[in-house]
Amino acid sequence: MATLLQIDFPFEGPFGEALAEQLAELAASIAEEPGLIWKIWTENAEESKAGGIYLFADETSALAYLHKHQERLKGFGIPEVRAQVFAVNTTLSRANRAPLPA
Repeated sequence: MATLLQIDFPFEGPFGEALAEQLAELAASIAEEPGLIWKIWTENAEESKAGGIYLFADETSALAYLHKHQERLKGFGIPEVRAQVFAVNTTLSRANRAPLPA
């Protein structure tokens, strides 16, 4: 069953295009994660937060990535990572145009 992973953490920037340029290589690496269907990068400069919303093919892949990403963020000096894992109700989500695989 598809699994949604939501992550956010304190982040002082950069944001926008500066962040996109700085993390292009990381984004390419994340795109190769096992089970990843897509990721939406999130940022809120006013509240000094960043994160992402990920769709994985299954919970096992989502949890494996969460552990890996938490360790990566600790390496970047970000010790506080908030995460939530949700099962996706595919039928209702498709009724509302969710970008889910067939």
